[in-house]
Amino acid sequence: MKDSKVVATLKDAVLRSGLKDGMRISFHHHLRNGDGVMNMVLAELAAMGYRGLTLNSSSVFDVQSSIIDHVKSGLVSRIETNYMGAKVGRFISEGGMKEPVVFRSHGGRPSAIENGVTPIDVAFVAAPAADPMGNATGKRGKSACGSLGYAEADARCARHTIVVTDNLVPYPLEDALIQEQWVDSVVPVDSIGDPRGIVSGTTRITRDPVALAMARTTVDVIRASGLLKDGFSFQTGAGGASLAAATFLKDVMLAEKIQGGYALGGITSAIVDMLNAGCFRSIMDVQCFDLGAVASIRDDPRHVEISATRYASPTSKSCCVDSLDAAILGATEIDTDFNVNVHTDSNGFIMGGSGGHSDVAAGAKLCIVVAPLIRARLPIVTDRVTTISTPGRTVDVLVTQKGVAVNPARAALRGRLAEAGVTIVDIHDLKAMAEKLTGVPNRPARGTREVAKVIYRDGTQIDSIKNVK
Repeated sequence: MKDSKVVATLKDAVLRSGLKDGMRISFHHHLRNGDGVMNMVLAELAAMGYRGLTLNSSSVFDVQSSIIDHVKSGLVSRIETNYMGAKVGRFISEGGMKEPVVFRSHGGRPSAIENGVTPIDVAFVAAPAADPMGNATGKRGKSACGSLGYAEADARCARHTIVVTDNLVPYPLEDALIQEQWVDSVVPVDSIGDPRGIVSGTTRITRDPVALAMARTTVDVIRASGLLKDGFSFQTGAGGASLAAATFLKDVMLAEKIQGGYALGGITSAIVDMLNAGCFRSIMDVQCFDLGAVASIRDDPRHVEISATRYASPTSKSCCVDSLDAAILGATEIDTDFNVNVHTDSNGFIMGGSGGHSDVAAGAKLCIVVAPLIRARLPIVTDRVTTISTPGRTVDVLVTQKGVAVNPARAALRGRLAEAGVTIVDIHDLKAMAEKLTGVPNRPARGTREVAKVIYRDGTQIDSIKNVK
């Protein structure tokens, strides 16, 4: 009778997994820029002599830039991900890989795993706490990161699942999203990473007066839409203006005695504050963006951990994004057809990815993109975005400091906003305003080689990223 799945070393676990050259391995990103497991595993696999592996990770951060060396050595031959930081992104953009990176969305990835489009041979789950049979959680331990929602499909669907933990606890571990029936081995290590790396500069409320003005306008748009009433559901990004909008929205909901149903997504302390103030009955959390959210999901039963499948999979029978009323999202660029780019910078270098952007835009009744008219001396509005991450048909409103542009297909919404006194500006006029200040920017020089495929949440390719010359 088996009473433990614990193995002494990572090497032992890999040997037990039957991993062979050319197979697919997977990781999740809940420790974000503090993750230590991917680098640890790749270093071990390199030492063991593996070649030609496909690396499927829900995100790739700058802390994992050792990937570059593993691509050059031949250990990693393909990458599939939902988001990529600038260090690895620049290497890819300059043609560093023979095979193009495949970008999916946070909802499209679990759908592809579950439906066999991108099967996982061996999944590595970084677990802040796990018991000897593999039940695992991110809610407690010295490396607590909160929700493990992006790891659930990997652990459940992989041919072989290895839990890596720095906090082995007695069996049974209660309230474990990662469940023992999916897990083959448990590997204790000294550290899986630094949870302080969860937080970045983009997860703090802005003090910039322009951004604060846009945040207030965003709340005006939500109020004028008619959606802000009891049962209201909401998601916002983790950028400074988005977090400020959440704070202003809290004030309105309290003043008008509105209790929403749920807040969704990657969760910050700003959303936790709204829950504690009574603005929402619950939080549905696929990822914690700061340590305040980690403490909340550990201690508050109203703060619910959900899988990426439940969050946003387009092939599940239903998912949380489909019931959203309003969502606030950011943009690197937006074009006059309301297509949004969050994959590449204005020079064409990869520095992001859809994440949940396109999922939320597709599901929410009201999708608001908030962005300044000019960023880094370049216009935010262009004739055609460098890369399409989210199609314009799913975007309703653009909020800038110079006014609000409404998708022409949303005539009724435009009427409601105008009646409420919101300043409406044609998106072409916003483009002209910006270009009057900055001039018309030159398009980045691109080659003909495809370095990345952008896959929409339904599995179709929505764009192709070419190499930067």
